[in-house]
Amino acid sequence: MGSRCQQRREATLRLCGFVRQLVEEGQKNRNKGPLTFETDVQGYLIDEGCANPLDNFWNRTGVMIVLEKMIPRVQTEEPEEQQTDGTCLSEVSPKECPVLQGLPISRARQLISLYTMSQNPNVDDLKISNLVPLPPMWVRCDGTDPRQTIWLGAEPLSTGNYVTGITLHTVISNGPSSNKNCSADLKELKESHRRRHGRSGLRMKGFASYKFLEGTLLDSCFLEDTSAPLERNINFDFAWNDVTKILQVPPPTCAVTLKFQMACGAPLSSVYEVSRELQFLLALAKGLKTGVMEWRKPSGGKSSVELVQKLLKGLKDEVNELMTPNNNENLQNDTATVSCSVKTDFSGREDLDFVEQLWCKLWRSVTSYEELVKCFKLVLEGLHCGELQAPIHKGSNGLLRKLIEDYHRGRTETVSLSGDTPIQMLLEIGLDKMKRDYVDYFIGKQLALHSDLDYFLSTSVDLQEQVHRVQKLHHMLEIADTCVDLLKLDHLNLVFLIQSCVKYYKATPLNEMHVFKLPVKPSFAMDLCRNAKLEIWRVEISSGQGQKEVKTIWQFSSDSPAEHLNRSSTALTKLPLFLGLLHSLPTQYVPDVTMGQAAQD
Repeated sequence: MGSRCQQRREATLRLCGFVRQLVEEGQKNRNKGPLTFETDVQGYLIDEGCANPLDNFWNRTGVMIVLEKMIPRVQTEEPEEQQTDGTCLSEVSPKECPVLQGLPISRARQLISLYTMSQNPNVDDLKISNLVPLPPMWVRCDGTDPRQTIWLGAEPLSTGNYVTGITLHTVISNGPSSNKNCSADLKELKESHRRRHGRSGLRMKGFASYKFLEGTLLDSCFLEDTSAPLERNINFDFAWNDVTKILQVPPPTCAVTLKFQMACGAPLSSVYEVSRELQFLLALAKGLKTGVMEWRKPSGGKSSVELVQKLLKGLKDEVNELMTPNNNENLQNDTATVSCSVKTDFSGREDLDFVEQLWCKLWRSVTSYEELVKCFKLVLEGLHCGELQAPIHKGSNGLLRKLIEDYHRGRTETVSLSGDTPIQMLLEIGLDKMKRDYVDYFIGKQLALHSDLDYFLSTSVDLQEQVHRVQKLHHMLEIADTCVDLLKLDHLNLVFLIQSCVKYYKATPLNEMHVFKLPVKPSFAMDLCRNAKLEIWRVEISSGQGQKEVKTIWQFSSDSPAEHLNRSSTALTKLPLFLGLLHSLPTQYVPDVTMGQAAQD
């Protein structure tokens, strides 16, 4: 018995150290892949912004740990650093297209047991210093046991930083199946909950999620000819009490949440051209940072030098013929043709100054560093000769704008167009132009005040950070455009949504995986969901209160609740349904537990 207790104690400490290491590595963003525990387990930290394998059945947010079967890996050239506690911290890379695998149920239960013991403050034998609640831990299971268990989970219960108990989760799954009648009815589920937990006073909640828009493939046309997955998801989540039957249609009294997860750059978006413009801006920022600039391939049209020459000639003619009334309309039309924005809800500005017009010519056409230098030489020559008298917007610290302002004041300064200077000048004028575009949209549509946008427009930070903040503005634009174009969202709800985006992005880096949420009226949602895909339907049966609450959740889903399941659905003639059952059972820790007693349990 003593030997078994010692082995269990050592295993508990090893797992506790491993989980803490995962948390520390994840918080410092040093973990580039899963870490290995002993010889058969790998684990990683799931945080917001990461793909969450539990999304299909667990609607919690926050940090969590996932353990699964070790995937064969290719060793890096650096020597492996083996820790004394059995945790391998070397960075290893998985083979191409790794298949996720679950652990046998016996091994998964062992890991959950060790995790549970490590969180018990009453086990004095462990002598764990600074015991604080760890993130919830989930273990993938291979589903080969009679109950077809696919996940086991453990979630500490705590008051402040003191752990008082633990909630154990068990997820089983049957499927896929095209038969909607293959599940138990509602009465049987209630009786099963009573028998399992011995509770009365059951409460029931219903939940349904409809997929209104889902991800597509984005064909990149900026700098590469590759395809990348584009995550664009819009869901309507319905929640209600007093479920009357399985697959009940949400009643009119339900609560509805509209959820957006919107990646930028969809080719069918009305702001796609703006997205392409932003991609070129990002390429400039990257080139300025790394010293390696990736230029677009020549399109076969007019060169950037020719376009700039035409722009300068037009401005010269405008000055010469300024007093000719018949030319005013033509000049306005010429200005409108260089607008970089699409003519939809995000319409092009008509107040582009010379520098902004120059940007619009260059971002679409310049294909090399040498071309860019020639274009800026033409501009500087026009300034020196006094032929360039175009007015420009104030409020920018960009080098080119300063040169033009100095020339207008009679001051001349020589600028060397070498090194990074031309790229920096182009990046600066692009930043200024795009900032004005976004301000014009959000303020013009009465979606935000100028004070709301000050953070995104600030020039007190370096150029790289300014670019990052412009990316945030563009993500907000994509969300607003989708709401107007696809959902016909009313103005008041759109204001609430954009304000939540502004608040989020003032405190958080760019995260296109983030899900923004907006409460909406059931009538609005039900009308849009008439032809939408039912993605998830579930009923939650619960009893007890607070930390003594127990739950049984029965769920239908069109997607597998675990991507590591390898169950073919090619023989099904209808949309497959995965039937899942989740049990959540809280357990309070009992004082004065010893390792010997735990081993006997």
